[in-house]
Amino acid sequence: MIKIAPSILAADLINIKEEVRLVDINGAEYIHIDIMDGHYVPNITFGPNIVKSLRPITKKVLDVHLMITPVAKYIDSFIEAGADIVSFHPDADETSVDIIKQIKSNNCKAGIAIHPNIDVSDIVQYLEMIDLVVVMTVVPGFGGQKFMESEVNKIIELKKIKDDKRLSFEIEIDGG
Repeated sequence: MIKIAPSILAADLINIKEEVRLVDINGAEYIHIDIMDGHYVPNITFGPNIVKSLRPITKKVLDVHLMITPVAKYIDSFIEAGADIVSFHPDADETSVDIIKQIKSNNCKAGIAIHPNIDVSDIVQYLEMIDLVVVMTVVPGFGGQKFMESEVNKIIELKKIKDDKRLSFEIEIDGG
């Protein structure tokens, strides 16, 4: 089943309440929130307060994508703010298993995000533990980039692994 998760990266933040209302009435299931710190990626976006501000105005799934380093230090603040799913890049922190456990122990869904330089083989060991794989089809850091068709192969590979091993993670395509 295909689910739609519009990113607030493109939203008019002055009118965020109206933007979220449009998401609500137009059938998207998730709201994707890109968190960038200027270290892991060269751009800076939001912190936990944006999640906290959105939580009371929507019942949609708040899908928080952390493009930050270190990761573990900030997980709890995003979950406490109202995140339903927290995804992170395993190359941003050496304690990926601990981070997944930290997210899950807070009754939140855990995701792994892979950018174009990461192979599916680099995350296979996490697939039984997570709820979501975010496949970046652009170099993370800025919106409005061109879709990288080469990343479709990762989607196909993940789907095959998921089916062969009867795993339950969802596959999310981010970018482009």
